[in-house]
Amino acid sequence: MNKRFVHTPEGVRDIYGQEYAKKLVVEEVLHKTFRSYGYQDIQTPTFEFFDVFSKEIGTTPSKELYKFFDKEGNTLVLRPDFTPSIARCAAKYFIDETLPVRFCYSGNTFTNTSNLQGKLKEVTQMGVELVGEPSVYADAEAIALIVESLRSTGLDEFQISVGDVEYFRGLCREAGLSDETESSLRDYISEKNYFGAEELLIQENISEQHREGLLKMNELFGGFDVIETAKKLVNNSVSIEALERLEKLYEVLKDYGVEKYISFDLGLLSKYHYYTGIIFKAYTYGIGDAIVKGGRYDNLLEKFGKKAPAIGFVIVVDDVLEALSRQNLSVDISTTDTLIVYKESTHKQALQEAQKIIKSGKCAGLIPANGQKTEADYENYALLNRCAQIMYIEENGSTKTVSVPSNREDK
Repeated sequence: MNKRFVHTPEGVRDIYGQEYAKKLVVEEVLHKTFRSYGYQDIQTPTFEFFDVFSKEIGTTPSKELYKFFDKEGNTLVLRPDFTPSIARCAAKYFIDETLPVRFCYSGNTFTNTSNLQGKLKEVTQMGVELVGEPSVYADAEAIALIVESLRSTGLDEFQISVGDVEYFRGLCREAGLSDETESSLRDYISEKNYFGAEELLIQENISEQHREGLLKMNELFGGFDVIETAKKLVNNSVSIEALERLEKLYEVLKDYGVEKYISFDLGLLSKYHYYTGIIFKAYTYGIGDAIVKGGRYDNLLEKFGKKAPAIGFVIVVDDVLEALSRQNLSVDISTTDTLIVYKESTHKQALQEAQKIIKSGKCAGLIPANGQKTEADYENYALLNRCAQIMYIEENGSTKTVSVPSNREDK
């Protein structure tokens, strides 16, 4: 067989052993936290019709999608983003619901881009969406849930940057930008490309005053006082209302007791153009990109036939695991599994011992004894397979149970 077949394509990888065990633990604690806030599980398909992620929806650019065709000739894509899929589901199954609906989900997303800077093309994401609630209290709930979720994994050193897309839109209207120019400028600012943004505004003959106001967005980040500074730079009602909403949001976040994790960034935008208001990203040590992304998207569901406000976020599980590793924070994957080592003459007894362990609600695995293996070899094997103890069954039927040291280096 060609050795190339044992390797994975660029941008994807295998996960197994201790690493995968830790990932499952992190997913479990995140799911438990989502459920504690009243969110209900939903599962959407791994691939959807192309139109669910089209340019009109405002999600991932077409060139970054994994596209293929079904036998009927329909264009399908692997999902690059959960939010449009959840919006489609909400519009389909909750079309007449007038009260808020809470969803939580987990799965992999796929982005076909070569500009990854070491990032994966397939990543595991978990998130929530709150549909049908337009208030600042819903915004605060989402952000507070991010804090609770990240802390549940063991992270405590992180910061959530909060902005509002409407602040940017107000400035664009004040400057008289066309929709096309606004979209291009949004991309430049979201990428923190100051020179590209400046060149675009000069090409569009935007006045120096309005250029300055738009370019200063990248400087407006920090504590709560950023909002007061921003108020002095705008003269339009849209931007002012966005700043006032951020002020109210901060007061509600103080009620949750999470204000120490909050900072403000009025230059915070996203490549996803469906965001309409509050937008946020969470950062932590050891990871260059945001480990959480989200915001308000009050017009997205209408694209699928249901007029309803919504807000949500997604946590990149792979990046959370990397952050935990780089910050030397342990993930508890303790187990009570038992490895039973038997000889041919004691297989029946070993099987009986295993069945007793399994019926007690624990786990047991059988392995035949190998005369060339030492107890240290079996300890290494048990550690690799997450077994807390080894039971040796001798020829005379006697048993010896040995604990596997939990402080040994992961294999």
